[in-house]
Amino acid sequence: MTDDSTRSDEHDPGLDRQSDAPAEATRRDPRERIKADARRMRDDAKRVGRETGRNLGQFDYRRPRGPVKADLEDTHGHYPHDTHPILVPGIAIDEQRRKYSLDKIIFAIAGGLTVAFVIWGITSPSSVASVAQTAYDWATLNVGWLFNLVAIIILVSLLILAFSPYGKIPLGKDGEKAEFSTFAWVAMLFAAGIGIGVLFFGPSEPLTYFISPPPLTNDPETTEALHGSMAQTYFHWGFHAWAMYALVGGAIAYAAYRRGRSLLLSSIFQTLFGKRQTEGFAGKVVDIFAIVATLFGTAAALGIAAMQIGTGVSIVAGAGPMTNNMLVVIILVLTLGFIISAVSGVSRGIRYLSSINIVLTVGIVALVLFLGPTLYLLNLLPSAFMEYLGSMFDMMGRSLSWGAETQEFQSLWTVYYWAWWISWSPFVGTFIARISRGRSIRQFILGTIFIPSTLLFVAYGIMGGTSIWMYRSGASGFTDSMEAPEVFFTLIDNLPYVEWLPFVVIIVLAIFFITSADSASVVMGMLTSRGDQEPKKWVVVFWGLVMSGIAVVMLLLGDASALEGLQQLVIVTAVPFALVMLFIIVAWFKELRTDPLALRRQYALNAVDNAVVAGADAFGDDFALQVVPTDPGDGANGGIDSEHGDYTDWYQRTDENGEPVGFDYETGEWADGWTPDEDSTAEADAASATDADAAATTDADSGTASASESDPDSVTDSETDAGSDRREDHS
Repeated sequence: MTDDSTRSDEHDPGLDRQSDAPAEATRRDPRERIKADARRMRDDAKRVGRETGRNLGQFDYRRPRGPVKADLEDTHGHYPHDTHPILVPGIAIDEQRRKYSLDKIIFAIAGGLTVAFVIWGITSPSSVASVAQTAYDWATLNVGWLFNLVAIIILVSLLILAFSPYGKIPLGKDGEKAEFSTFAWVAMLFAAGIGIGVLFFGPSEPLTYFISPPPLTNDPETTEALHGSMAQTYFHWGFHAWAMYALVGGAIAYAAYRRGRSLLLSSIFQTLFGKRQTEGFAGKVVDIFAIVATLFGTAAALGIAAMQIGTGVSIVAGAGPMTNNMLVVIILVLTLGFIISAVSGVSRGIRYLSSINIVLTVGIVALVLFLGPTLYLLNLLPSAFMEYLGSMFDMMGRSLSWGAETQEFQSLWTVYYWAWWISWSPFVGTFIARISRGRSIRQFILGTIFIPSTLLFVAYGIMGGTSIWMYRSGASGFTDSMEAPEVFFTLIDNLPYVEWLPFVVIIVLAIFFITSADSASVVMGMLTSRGDQEPKKWVVVFWGLVMSGIAVVMLLLGDASALEGLQQLVIVTAVPFALVMLFIIVAWFKELRTDPLALRRQYALNAVDNAVVAGADAFGDDFALQVVPTDPGDGANGGIDSEHGDYTDWYQRTDENGEPVGFDYETGEWADGWTPDEDSTAEADAASATDADAAATTDADSGTASASESDPDSVTDSETDAGSDRREDHS
């Protein structure tokens, strides 16, 4: 530097510049004054940065406070409860004030149509068979492509959602911990994948594809057909199936535990249809479609269980070939068991039996692994999985364009399965929604799709690989024309040391029938009771009886060992709900765009981008960020209209009658003084009154049972165990 001050310093190094500071300042170059100002600004920036960091560390959901509050009151007055939408932590379903009652319109329409169908099917099965065949032929020919498209779109959409920024949004309030530990959650997903299908389709479906491969694929009974049969089975029971459950379950969980709505399918569509239509005509149509789909999908599973039980009884008792009359008797007996479970105090015991059932099923699969061709199966499992991954896109592309034979195969198998999973999605989706509260969307989607699928790949690989190995080895009883219900019991008959196993299998299947009917009936009771998680017992029993009646009609449409009747009605009744599934994708994505966490992220990106550009332009590298007011439209919102109803309507709190009422999101206090204890007291009083009436008309033992049910602790226990009601099988 060559200015005067520098030369003065060089001339007299001992000069005390502190004493001559005023004179020195007058001789400074303007550039040095700029540098001094920059140093001061840098120090200020560091201070501001430290303060900002402390403020961010203390960030919560309180309304803005401080000296600028008076200037912002007019703006905040436009938000419900004086709370900006990005500051809402979410609303849980149990924080809402809501009255539950029977929806008479939904119950009358759905119940009336299905009861009429059961009466028609029992009194004139031939005419039902004719109509069902015509509808089935039309549906598989004209809308088979729709089921394939729905399955593909759902899987791809959910994977995109999981890995997008929306995947971080919780299925609950901000900071809410997962209701169940990761181990318990995985175990329950594991349980959801175990069911009737493992014992029925596990051994029979791969063997069918091995003997008669899908058209234009492999030659029958070859090594290629072996691996192709396993891949085709995995395709039907794997990622696509569980993606359908994840879609419905995730959307329900988000609506209930993040937005505070009822556990109804229609609740998913509030952003898409509007609140008025969701609670009106459109919402009722969605819930009716869900009930009909669930009825026929679950009835098909019950019919399969009855067929398998009937085959086992015929073999064990030596009763001869199974007939339709035998199946009807079996269904009636099991339905009686379901009614006893639903109306008495043994339902909790049944749920414990269901948990034991899962262990028994895993044990049966393990027995087959260790008593069967163990080394062969250990080699087959990874090979079959890789074949599935390698041929997945080829199987996804099969359609009518491949010819009439492929279209027939698709109708009998792939389209049927897609329709079946769509029918089951309200039931299974509700179960996995209730066990996944507090999980992020990413955890939920990836866990739901991949955990149960992996289990099924192992179970079906063991069961199917063993049946194919026995068939190729010429084991006793295996033929190329055996019926599906016979395969599993024939497989058991060729294993050593397990002569007792058929009796266990019959018990396992019977418990699956009862628990599936019980849990599915509760879900349909919820759908007809405006989302009440504990619907009235008579409603639950009604839907269970209708479901069993539909299962009887399905079996009467074919012979005692055929699946045609089941397949026809499942596909036909699933067509409307397939369209609903596509609307669920649109509705969920649309709603996630207005989520508080998504808004915060958008505000943060806008604020940081604007600040970085302005800071670099003014100060180069040396700048920090500070929150300051801006002119309207120039701030972090980036043009977002935060006062729009899409962002604000959902968190306006209401009372039991739907009237707006004040609420403080900081303290959780209601303006009218309401507390959750009031609802608990009212429910307990109502329960006590009901129990007193029941006690007056029953014996002393019944009165004692009713009194114990009115205890608040027992109510809490029932709520805690409600999720396990639906801890059911995948099929």
